[in-house]
Amino acid sequence: MKRTQSRLTRRAFLSSLIFLTGLGLAYAPIPGLSQTIAIVSGTELQEPLQALEAKFEQAHPDIQIELKFQGSQDIVNNYIDDKNEFTPAVLIPANGESLTELEERWLAQNSEPPFYGAPQPIVKSILVGIAWSDRGKVLFPNGRFDWQQLESALQKGNWSAIGGDKSWGSIDLVLTDPTRSNSGQLAMGLWAGSRGAGSSTLNSSVLSSPAIASLFKLAKQSVYNPPRSTDTLLQEFITRGPNDADVAVVYESIALHRWKQSTTTQGKPYQIYYIDPTIETVSTAAIAKRNVSQGAANAAQQFLEFLKQPEQQAVFVQYGFRPVNPSVDLRSIPNSPWNQNIPGAEVNPPGVQPTPDRNTLDEIIRLWQRG
Repeated sequence: MKRTQSRLTRRAFLSSLIFLTGLGLAYAPIPGLSQTIAIVSGTELQEPLQALEAKFEQAHPDIQIELKFQGSQDIVNNYIDDKNEFTPAVLIPANGESLTELEERWLAQNSEPPFYGAPQPIVKSILVGIAWSDRGKVLFPNGRFDWQQLESALQKGNWSAIGGDKSWGSIDLVLTDPTRSNSGQLAMGLWAGSRGAGSSTLNSSVLSSPAIASLFKLAKQSVYNPPRSTDTLLQEFITRGPNDADVAVVYESIALHRWKQSTTTQGKPYQIYYIDPTIETVSTAAIAKRNVSQGAANAAQQFLEFLKQPEQQAVFVQYGFRPVNPSVDLRSIPNSPWNQNIPGAEVNPPGVQPTPDRNTLDEIIRLWQRG
């Protein structure tokens, strides 16, 4: 009887060991086997993610990160249309509404959800205006961004008509392409909201008025060859300089991070103008299911958990982003741009509102296409 009980005990132990081993194989990367995880992000996150990539791989030698960068709308379209030449494991557009759009479009064609689990916030930013200081003093004499003054200036067409130097030529506005980029969509949403409705009540029905259609037409006529992404926009803005790029609407994170570069390139920095109200955009990550194994998905989740830890959130702050981790303080971080006396930088800007819903953003895209 004792020998029988001993055999039963050993069998139970072996069965448990086999079960736990199988569970580990299914839900965790296998030590010694390298997982390569393709991360597709908006270009606004390019530099901080590149800075964090090596640190993560050093701590997780069995997981290799492959970074790809696209405009936020391109992330959605390329995934839905399966146009990528690689297999995306993680998608990080500039706001969660882009992932809502992706999910709705995916479920219209498929029965299974597109993601492993719910999307996860990574970092935040808001929309701001920038202008070269001499242009800004003429365009915004009270020191605050004003959509009506910008619209009136664009209607007049040149700087001399609004009190600027005749040699400055035409007034050159720079926005990203709303059909490809989140910041372009949000900028046009704020601009439309300033027509009296206010962005807090901005929706697809407000956007249906003829006055809004004429506004989009003016904006599209005023913006030459809009870039596909916000970081590309700001690099072009700095390189082109006054007379080719006078005023732009960008993410606060990029405006803060590249402020010193504008001084180096043009000999003088641009001025940052907070828009009131403005829109908060949250870079949000989702782990894709298509052709992504459970083991790869768990490796991807390790990377996302790494990004949300205070130490990595502090790195994002150094690049001008606002943390989603409440334990991280903007001013306490070494090399925080909010401690560098950047003209116009504000820790607590007024009128910060959430991103418009997906139907409103879709209508903004349609208005731009018809403009």
